[in-house]
Amino acid sequence: MDSKRLDLNLLVTLEALLIEQNVTRAAARLHLSQPAVSAQLNRLRKVFDDPLLIPAQRGMTPTVKALELLEPVRQALDQVRSTVSRHRNFDPARAEMTITVTCTDYLQYALVEPLVLELRKTAPRVRIAIRNLDLPQLEAQMARGDVDLALMTPTDAPANLRTRHLFHDRYVPIGRKDHPRLSNRLSIKQFTELEHVIVSLRGGDFVTPVDISLAALGLRRNVVLSAASFLFVPDIVARSDFVALVPERLMYERTERLRLVESPFPVEGFSVGMVWHERTHGHSGHRWIREAIVSLANARLAEHATASNLTRRHDRRTKPSK
Repeated sequence: MDSKRLDLNLLVTLEALLIEQNVTRAAARLHLSQPAVSAQLNRLRKVFDDPLLIPAQRGMTPTVKALELLEPVRQALDQVRSTVSRHRNFDPARAEMTITVTCTDYLQYALVEPLVLELRKTAPRVRIAIRNLDLPQLEAQMARGDVDLALMTPTDAPANLRTRHLFHDRYVPIGRKDHPRLSNRLSIKQFTELEHVIVSLRGGDFVTPVDISLAALGLRRNVVLSAASFLFVPDIVARSDFVALVPERLMYERTERLRLVESPFPVEGFSVGMVWHERTHGHSGHRWIREAIVSLANARLAEHATASNLTRRHDRRTKPSK
């Protein structure tokens, strides 16, 4: 058999011919014309080097080779149909797949952690592999299949990749609950004089865009620690008189030992979104994961807003009257 001349459509036609044993009925079953099916039968005879179907008094009679082919062909086509159906109608409860996500440590906490916990309930056989974001290599990693999804600022993504906005985050000042000098009434100068922790993702820098903006006002922060990870910051701030500017979502569920205050000067926020390659765009499993992330991002925002409102109401009720 010359497999180079074989395509899936020929096998579908062979299955219909072997079931119907009649070219006219097979053509009707396939929604093709009778001449088209006859032409495909001729191609099949050449591929298998066998007549396959022989004219008989009523319809056609399959040859011995044709009868041997029927079950394997049906099994092969059933497997293809099942595969197509699974990818078209994704069932998270039964699906087995691995998704590789790349992002910063902050987004590992803000998005990937709740995603993994949710998947254990809704899609227990879906695995998540986390990689650190390497922006210069991102497009090549996605094209090779090394990375499936990036969580990052969408405007930083290569132009050829697909993007979707998730949420906008802002930087908020944090300090320990009983910090003696931290309050919403601080002036910019008083705030800059506190001992600051900053985050330098490449490591070692003591200047960020915030410091450049402050320098334009003739001010300079008292930076005493440059950290390489946002996840390191809340714990050391809670155990010292340090303060820091961190993404607000990093503080969700972390206000037991820490307090947030309003910044005494404007600090530019940033957008967070998903980035993916055309390679995974149409895959139903990957689409489901992307929608799950959208739902989680919105749910966490709503939960935080509700909790913040309850806290403010409680503070107003318990605040001593003058």
